[in-house]
Amino acid sequence: MSAPVMVRADQGTGTITLDAAPLNILTRSMLKSVRDACSELGSDNDLRAVVIDAHGKHFSAGADVGEHLPPTYAELIPEFVNTIHTVASMPCPVIASVQGRCVGGGFELALAADMIVAADNAKFGQPEIALGVLAPAACVLLPRKCPPNIAAELLHTGKLIDAAEAERIGLVNLVVPAPELSDRTATFVASITEHSAAALRIGKQMMNPDSDTLADHLARAAARYVDDLMSTRDAVEGLTAFLEKRRPTWSHQ
Repeated sequence: MSAPVMVRADQGTGTITLDAAPLNILTRSMLKSVRDACSELGSDNDLRAVVIDAHGKHFSAGADVGEHLPPTYAELIPEFVNTIHTVASMPCPVIASVQGRCVGGGFELALAADMIVAADNAKFGQPEIALGVLAPAACVLLPRKCPPNIAAELLHTGKLIDAAEAERIGLVNLVVPAPELSDRTATFVASITEHSAAALRIGKQMMNPDSDTLADHLARAAARYVDDLMSTRDAVEGLTAFLEKRRPTWSHQ
C-alpha cells in the first residue's frame, strides 16, 4: 500500500500532498503522515513556504467517521487536534491549495494553513452538527479566521459554502478556475518565496504570537469532545446513523 501522503521540497517550497483519492479521508494513518511530513519539512531552514494540496477531485471529505466511534475516538481526537496544531505551528507560511470538497476535518486542515488558494469548484463546510457532534479544531480556528457570527453559523448549521463565498468572508485568499489551480497556486506561492526565508519565518512568528495559547485551546476542545460530547447519546447515534445510512433519532425527539 502506498503512503497516504507525498512529501517533496524544491526551490524553497515544501509540498505535502494528500494521496488517498478520491476523498482523501483523514484516517489516523493519514494524520500521522501529515505530522511526520511537517516535522521533516519544518527542520529545513531553507524553506520559505509549504503547500498542502491533494490528488484527485477533492481536497478532503474529512476524518474517518468510523474512527470517531467508541473506543477509537479517545485516541483519534487528540491526534487530530495535534495534527492541526502541528500544521499551524510550521515555522514558515503554509498555503492550502484546495479543490472540490473541503469539509469536516479537511476544512479544519485547510484552516490550519496561513492562506488558502481555492479552485472555483471548491466547497467548504463543517457538517459535523448533522452527526450530533462538532468540529473541535474549527470551534477554535473559525472565529479567528472570519467574523464570529459567521463562524457560529457555519458550525451550527453545517451548511456548505462555495469558494466565492469563502473568499467574500475572508476564509480564502484567491479563487481560480479549477483547471488552473496548480499553476495559479505556484504563482501565488512564488510571490512569497521570492523573499527572505528569515524574514518570512520571523514575520510568521510575529503574526502568530499565541502558538502556546492555540495549543491550549485546541487541547481543551479535544477534551470537551472526548469527555463531554462523546458521553452523550446523540453523538454515538448520529455517527452510527451516518455509517448505517439512515436518519438519526435525537434525544427528546
